[in-house]
Amino acid sequence: MARPRKPLLSRDRIVEAASALVDAEGLDAVSTRRLAAELGVSGPSLYNHFRNKDEILDAVADAVSAQVDLSMFEESDPRGWAAALHDWAVSYRAALAAHPHVVPVLAQGPGRRPAGLKVADAVFGAMVRAGWPPAQATYIGALMRYFITGSALGSFARGFVDDETAYDPADYPHLGQAHLLADRRQQVDEGAFETGLRALLDGLALQYEQTTAGRTVRPAPNGA
Repeated sequence: MARPRKPLLSRDRIVEAASALVDAEGLDAVSTRRLAAELGVSGPSLYNHFRNKDEILDAVADAVSAQVDLSMFEESDPRGWAAALHDWAVSYRAALAAHPHVVPVLAQGPGRRPAGLKVADAVFGAMVRAGWPPAQATYIGALMRYFITGSALGSFARGFVDDETAYDPADYPHLGQAHLLADRRQQVDEGAFETGLRALLDGLALQYEQTTAGRTVRPAPNGA
């Protein structure tokens, strides 16, 4: 009886294996030797698809970017620019929260990564269509990335230990409940993200009114 053939090595298989390693153990776990062993192939065979480890990690990061919903930036979508930014930010953060170890790579920017560039293109294009000047549209894309990736780099709640004795009221009179934060991580972190996002968008809305005052712009689909 013929032995079953191993699946052919491909970029997708390499990225899938590397993504699993990053999710489980972090960026430092990825090496060509480790990936080759995971895939049951020789190390040099990986170089038929990627030149080095950095290219593999770029592909892993781009696979995460590809999970981000961009439908709200389509011209046919009825959401205004502010609602679109909000919904995109929530989707982006969810993708990063599912793959936290890859956030440092994504925080460096899209580089040449196709999915990352599609994200940048979609945000910039939607802001310009809504009436933002190109320079301001660029600033908005940058500040949104700063905010979203920054929120995913670490947990505020997990930064506090769950030991009540660590917060002596004589030294920290306002941290009497800090030891409870770790157990409420999701509630605290998601609440902080939504609070910051709303404040950011409210501030942009004021700037938008000032920017578009006295001139005719193409309105967003719902008039926002």
